[in-house]
Amino acid sequence: MSTIITANEGESFESMLKRFNRRVQQDGILSEARKRERFQKPQTRRTRKQIAARRSAAKAARAATRR
Repeated sequence: MSTIITANEGESFESMLKRFNRRVQQDGILSEARKRERFQKPQTRRTRKQIAARRSAAKAARAATRR
């Protein structure tokens, strides 16, 4: 998974770096690297996934009641 940014004609390094950082942020590369930084036991991973599912379900329920 590589992110490729090509320089436009007359583009400064700062603007190219800004585009690169934005693309990396959108692709979620840094968050994925942070997540994989340390080993997680399978039970911990399942628990986190269940908590995230509950959180998103509650958020969806709140959004449905607002409409």
